[in-house]
Amino acid sequence: MASITLKNITKTYEDGNTVISDLNLEIKDKEFIILVGPSGCGKSTTLRMIAGLEEVTSGDLLIGDKRVNDDAPKDRDIAMVFQSYALYPHMTVYKNMAFALELRKVNKKEIDRKVREVAKILEIEDYLNRKPRALSGGQRQRVALGRAMVRDPAVFLLDEPLSNLDAKLRAEMRSQIIRLHQKLQTTFVYVTHDQAEAMTMADRIVVMKDGFIQQVDTPSELYEHPCNMFVAGFIGTPKMNFVDAVLVENNHILYLEFSGYTISLPERMQNNEKLRGYLGKKIVFGIRPEDLHANEKYENENKTNRIDLHVEIAEMMGSEIYLYGELGGEKIIANVPSNRKVENNSDVALYLDTNRVHIFDKETEELICD
Repeated sequence: MASITLKNITKTYEDGNTVISDLNLEIKDKEFIILVGPSGCGKSTTLRMIAGLEEVTSGDLLIGDKRVNDDAPKDRDIAMVFQSYALYPHMTVYKNMAFALELRKVNKKEIDRKVREVAKILEIEDYLNRKPRALSGGQRQRVALGRAMVRDPAVFLLDEPLSNLDAKLRAEMRSQIIRLHQKLQTTFVYVTHDQAEAMTMADRIVVMKDGFIQQVDTPSELYEHPCNMFVAGFIGTPKMNFVDAVLVENNHILYLEFSGYTISLPERMQNNEKLRGYLGKKIVFGIRPEDLHANEKYENENKTNRIDLHVEIAEMMGSEIYLYGELGGEKIIANVPSNRKVENNSDVALYLDTNRVHIFDKETEELICD
């Protein structure tokens, strides 16, 4: 049983700085969960508390059914993989992987079996006699994973393990770690600031900000139904566009008014009582770049979903073009197919998929409806 429970966890340092405030989280057995957020949000501190490398100021930390607040790291049945790999430079790959087992007085035959079995899984058999300096970044990261795997831990903790790799290697290692989790059927807790990593790897994502959990959900639910503007802006590349607007009604139909445009809201929002409480008030609507279309076939029946964007920069991304412009003082990004030729400093008509609009409270930044 390798579930992890954090109940009312607080972390305050000696100088009085509180970096984690009343954190509550249930991590299921065999789950791949990723903590994500900007630098300083508390994600690595949370991981280090689970590992026993940081003391818990208050609250209860359980691994399985056992409270481990006061247990040493070696007694928690966890293995941690660091951003820096933390390999012993004077030891061969084989010795790096075997070292923890040697400290536990495991017999040599069993050590050899485990090291070679794990090396085969990670495809590093040919490197066992090399030292870390003779390996590439991706190879070193696999050795670091292997060193953790030979211990058969109940929980893997990974702290930004791919951040030192180039983009191509990161993509390769992501798929390797996913396959590894599927093979080992062990609980993985992974920290990253890269939301693309989180979206492609996690069963569930924990989005953190300033020591607080903002939302915990599957990648698709976070993307489709963010609970506030922070989550909506953090998850997704390019990030969601936010535009100030006023909610108005005409002939019993709700519209958004902004920058000289009046756009009707979809039918499912028309009778939303919570939304209707904002009539005449300023709100913020969010629309993702891929939901702004440069094809007029996306124009709706009442022709109210068109905006005209002056494109300052058209950034070719292969199969897509990112269009950067401004609307009513707000920066706007649209993501359109590359076969739609758009030049820098040109004008383009865009059509909003109003079924994909998210509406937020301007003051609290909480979701009103989507």
